[in-house]
Amino acid sequence: MNSRSFRSPLARALGLGSAKSGVRHWWAERVTAVALVPLCLWFIASMIAHSGSDYAAIIAWIRTPLATGCMVLLLIALFHHSSLGLQVVIEDYVHSGVGFAAIVAIRLGCYGLAVIGIIATLHISFGG
Repeated sequence: MNSRSFRSPLARALGLGSAKSGVRHWWAERVTAVALVPLCLWFIASMIAHSGSDYAAIIAWIRTPLATGCMVLLLIALFHHSSLGLQVVIEDYVHSGVGFAAIVAIRLGCYGLAVIGIIATLHISFGG
């Protein structure tokens, strides 16, 4: 059986096949999801461990290299994963010209929040 027989008549007429760009997106979603598991567990455990701590103790904790590094990694993975997931939702459910603008707005919003969080973390870490 020919693999072309599974294609729609329009796809056969236009000669269009897979754009092959979805694989990169799919892998990025999976990699960030896997990275988020230990990072979120670390963050939740840290918040539970410091639940009775005062402001100075939390600042001292964030200033440790491990906490700073993990927090930056958490912010990068979290907002990149959010951006990818929201892009899929827009692509699947918005079928107008607004879709592209929505994806751009989501990307700018997610990456802007990531940058703000990273700058705040580094500001605290380096003595702000």
